[in-house]
Amino acid sequence: MEKLSVLLSVYKNDNAFNFRVAVESISLKQTTPPDEVVIIVDGPVSEELSDTVKIIEKEIPYVRVYRLSQNGGLGNAMRIGVNLCSYELIARMDADDIAAPDRFEKQRRFFEKNSEISIVGGQISEFIDDPDNIIGNREVPCEQEDLDLYTKSRCPFNHMTVMFKKADVLAVGNYQDWHYNEDYYLWIRMAEAGCKFANLPLTLVNVRVGKDMYARRGGWKYFKSEKGLQDYMLKKKMISIPRYVFNVAVRFVVQVAMPNSVRGLVFQKLFRK
Repeated sequence: MEKLSVLLSVYKNDNAFNFRVAVESISLKQTTPPDEVVIIVDGPVSEELSDTVKIIEKEIPYVRVYRLSQNGGLGNAMRIGVNLCSYELIARMDADDIAAPDRFEKQRRFFEKNSEISIVGGQISEFIDDPDNIIGNREVPCEQEDLDLYTKSRCPFNHMTVMFKKADVLAVGNYQDWHYNEDYYLWIRMAEAGCKFANLPLTLVNVRVGKDMYARRGGWKYFKSEKGLQDYMLKKKMISIPRYVFNVAVRFVVQVAMPNSVRGLVFQKLFRK
């Protein structure tokens, strides 16, 4: 199998215990462990979290830790991390989720059989507090034609599930800062460049969600970020004017006009299974 780097960042609001569980799930508990795990400590963190990072660094020999003096946000941490990763295949992971034990085995096998693919992701389940307390699933399309269409309206990947080719990400300018949408902005630029996408029809990560998750997906700042992506796709002629108007209108209604409680119901009923 081709060698694999795993990239994740951790910052002051992350929980030390959950972080350790996440790291173990993508290292010690994988059927085919990665060759390195690159952890970006994004600015100052609590003493407990800092101690946990140090313990992990000692216990797992292929963990490499880089500490940033100031918090620069996810896009900045990912941009730095991609450059620091040693291998061509890079898998993403978040600091409080739990990867399926065979996640990397499945994705690496897929790349072996599909050399033209730039990114392969997968499905997620979502839980609150207890990993067995699954409240929903976010399913994304698997085939290129469906993903091309999906990208024109919504993010085509569950970010914490993706595995991608480093060279293809660097070729379009790497991760860049874009409020709450660093990943979607990257996928859009890769689609524009003609990169090939795929998702596996398998649940690769069990994602920890908080009760305030839907609140974070609303408000003017979030709406402006999403509208900016629609502006970009329209300018690049990736979407038509009618599609642009529809996309922006839906986002305004859901992200600005709706109260948080109603937005939560809409996400659960329409965007989750």
